[in-house]
Amino acid sequence: MSLSDFVEICKLGEGAYSTVMKVRRKSDDKIYALKKVFLQKLSKKEKENALNEVRILASISNPNIISYKEAFLIENPSALCIIMEFADGGDLYQQITKHKKYGTTFPEGEVWEVLIGILKGLKHLHEMKILHRDLKCANVFMTADGVVKLGDLNVSKVAKAGLVQTQTGTPYYASPEVWKDKPYDHRSDIWSLGCVLYEMIALSPPFTASSMQQLCQRVLKGKYPAIPKKYSRDLATVVSTLLQVDPKKRPSCEQILHLPSVEEHLTDNETREISQQLLQTIKIPRGSMRQAKLPKAQYEEQKVEEVDEPDEDELSFNDRERT
Repeated sequence: MSLSDFVEICKLGEGAYSTVMKVRRKSDDKIYALKKVFLQKLSKKEKENALNEVRILASISNPNIISYKEAFLIENPSALCIIMEFADGGDLYQQITKHKKYGTTFPEGEVWEVLIGILKGLKHLHEMKILHRDLKCANVFMTADGVVKLGDLNVSKVAKAGLVQTQTGTPYYASPEVWKDKPYDHRSDIWSLGCVLYEMIALSPPFTASSMQQLCQRVLKGKYPAIPKKYSRDLATVVSTLLQVDPKKRPSCEQILHLPSVEEHLTDNETREISQQLLQTIKIPRGSMRQAKLPKAQYEEQKVEEVDEPDEDELSFNDRERT
């Protein structure tokens, strides 16, 4: 597989070291998202994160998480290309921006639907011992028919020992324990979910400031403006339940889904238990990233393969690592 197998339609987004394009695959005439991660300027850790995203995506099959299709390498410039499901409804941040522009707000029913969709995807990740670690409005995607999907798992991590200590993610959504550089677990994602929910309701993050130091202080205090009165007390209660400064007081996704106020908004299908899946330990090979093996392609016409462990004899990242 190569870039010649796809037709670029338009750019969806761009970061410091990556770009995301909307593309059409020639063989099936379907639309996908192609994330191109430029490798030459990346540190070893950043390259590991890019590979980690591929491995995690390939390990997950859930309707509320952007699905992996394929990954391959190109040269000139050296880049890792990740083909993913395309969410044709855009992301939550784009919708928030539109509401701010036109002076409108989300209907409460839509807020509940988005919350439940995020919870279902996040619950699946947590059951697989995966922390998202960068849950924010720009990483919550929609399809045209309203399905909510989590994406951008490039800093996600498998919490083998239960706790993680690496500080990562986006400041406005970072939990108090992350700000304090303390070990954290899945409950840090719950805090970020509370920030996303609040921002969808108020069209602004719960904690804002003119400096990082001031932002840190406000997050650690956990005090935020009340949500607009047009929304129900039930919704306000869920927000306060998620934004608990003490992580021990934050509920799990399972517990949130069983809150009476949340259960009222579940459909019959959503009340069914989500089957648990096991994720094989993800290991980044020592030494050169050239030894990292990419997962198999997972297009609909192909059988989904299990993620293989890296093989020392396999060739991959021809990125001419620089010291």
